[in-house]
Amino acid sequence: MNAPARSTTGVRAPGRAEIAARTLRTDLWWRPPLLTTLGLTVFVVYATIRSFVRTAYWVDEYHYLTPFYSPCVSASCVPGSTHFGVWFGELPMWVPLAFLSLPFLLGFRLTCYYYRKAYYRSIWQSPTACAVAEPRAHYTGETRLPLILQNSHRYFFYVALVVSAINTYDAVLAFHRSTGGFGFGLGNVIITVNVILLWAYTVSCHSCRHVTGGRLKHFSAHPVRYRLWTWVSRLNTRHMQLAWTTLGTLMLTDFYIMLVASGTISDLRFVN
Repeated sequence: MNAPARSTTGVRAPGRAEIAARTLRTDLWWRPPLLTTLGLTVFVVYATIRSFVRTAYWVDEYHYLTPFYSPCVSASCVPGSTHFGVWFGELPMWVPLAFLSLPFLLGFRLTCYYYRKAYYRSIWQSPTACAVAEPRAHYTGETRLPLILQNSHRYFFYVALVVSAINTYDAVLAFHRSTGGFGFGLGNVIITVNVILLWAYTVSCHSCRHVTGGRLKHFSAHPVRYRLWTWVSRLNTRHMQLAWTTLGTLMLTDFYIMLVASGTISDLRFVN
């Protein structure tokens, strides 16, 4: 009886060692991808629920607006939360109020170089870990649909810059009370820290590094771009940490605003 033909790609390709076991590793190689899957699942479930519930997302007294609802530009938004005016009428419940930003932010995160690595390994198991065979026999990379769409990351990056600017405007507006004058509370601290970290994550992106220093043959002829490229490159080394940190600060910011907006807690005020 003839042996089954070996695949021409992947771990079963000719020239690779014929090992029946998926791996010979004896350490806890499965733990990092498991934790990654759990972390991403928690954020996706939380963000999905909060983006559609349409409750407790705006604190009128302190002008706190959760990032999951920014910008809010429809007639479905509660009074005061439409910082940029009302552009659309009432939206059906299946459309999130921040429909102008959420699809692009989702695309920016999905196509992010770090997140690709994270969910390729943990969810698609391609591969799950070093020296662990992936469950599929063929490998095509990002050369075919749908993964070829990952190349759109640079375009999502430009939109992410605009959304970060909108979040910055929201943070500045939150220092002005509805009754007039300057106000400062714990919510301002949380919102501002979240915006700063979102900017750090966005500009630490590999696409930003290419925008600032890519296609240059001589850095000496472009000292300003070289300096920008240097700063972005330093941030780029922390891109993974920022990717996870911002998921946490987004949930924390939204959760705190939800508690204040629902009347569950009162905002700790430093300056009224």
